[in-house]
Amino acid sequence: MSKKVIIIGAGGVGNVVAKKCAMNPQVFSEVLLASRTLSKCDAIAKEAKEIGLPISIKTRQVDADSVPELIKLFTEEKPFMVINVALPYQDLTIMDACLATGVHYLDTANYEPKDEAKFEYSWQWAYQERFKEAGLMALLGCGFDPGVTGVYTAYANKHYFDEMHYLDIIDCNAGDHGKAFATNFNPEINIREITQKGKYWENGQWVEIDAMSIHKPIEYPNIGPKESYLLYHEELESLTKNFPTLKRARFWMTFGQAYLTHLEVLQNVGMTSIQPIKFNGMDIVPLEFLKAVLPEPGTLGENYSGQTSIGCQIKGIKDGQDATYYVYNNCHHAECYKEVQAQGVSYTTGVPAMIGASLMIQGDWMKAGVYNVEEFNPDPFMEMLNIHGLPWHELHNITLPHEY
Repeated sequence: MSKKVIIIGAGGVGNVVAKKCAMNPQVFSEVLLASRTLSKCDAIAKEAKEIGLPISIKTRQVDADSVPELIKLFTEEKPFMVINVALPYQDLTIMDACLATGVHYLDTANYEPKDEAKFEYSWQWAYQERFKEAGLMALLGCGFDPGVTGVYTAYANKHYFDEMHYLDIIDCNAGDHGKAFATNFNPEINIREITQKGKYWENGQWVEIDAMSIHKPIEYPNIGPKESYLLYHEELESLTKNFPTLKRARFWMTFGQAYLTHLEVLQNVGMTSIQPIKFNGMDIVPLEFLKAVLPEPGTLGENYSGQTSIGCQIKGIKDGQDATYYVYNNCHHAECYKEVQAQGVSYTTGVPAMIGASLMIQGDWMKAGVYNVEEFNPDPFMEMLNIHGLPWHELHNITLPHEY
């Protein structure tokens, strides 16, 4: 039976989630898009109507920082679940409102406090007993990375390894949006993420490094070699917890030289700071001001060329022998724009959120409590990736570009 869903957040990812849900009436009976800025929701709903999607997207205004406003919205609309693609700062208020109104929950990025560039799952994992007692499910990190990368890892563990020992998640955006400097998702979150200390898991502990201090060229399918930088990424926390045989787990992401040069200059002049400063008698946060002057990620889709390539490279043991496995998706920005008027980074995050919601609605992934994607059967999710626009490819027992 199809169910009603509320999507919170009308940025680039919210646009994709709303339209992909509206394409699937067999799963979603109603789609409601809510955001602080109603005009953004209305513009997405209008586009969905113009391209002839079978479900008409309804819109509402809501401040996701306000639990009472969220409770009022959920009480009036009575959704089966909420897909949270708002800001990571708002995860906990939305989870609180879901608990208060008996609504299931899904997000694509873990909570981080607004006043500190730090993200970890502890705040959301702490909701486990409350969701369990309420008979509700919260699915965390159901985008691409985190999200699909966790499903890829679970799939590899289920089908191809007796023990996984080494995991390298590699993420390349080889697209060109034609802007001098722009981020592919929320600039504030993106810049906070890459300017904090890097971190990876090795031999049972976290190893911290200076931001962007470890890098090397990695070959990406149909793209070629791209300089890739070791960052901390949130899925490493849940994957090392849920797959304790991992001796090492790392995350790599590509950045072009122009991007890095702009970022260095912005850091040097204090524009990436999250500490408030006085300006004309007002407190302003430099990074929030920078976000306001940079291109909105949702507007980058038109004329965006090239493709993304994201995957997991794993080494371990199968039947007593060393085994390697590489599973990945390549996504073309231009094809995404043609389908849902979005660039590829929004698409690769939004489609998995729709798939996770579908599996919850259909009962394939439904269990009271708070969970990460790798804790469920990966097979139906992997099947739906092929159906809904993110086909994956796999390579076995190849030489991987890492030291072991």
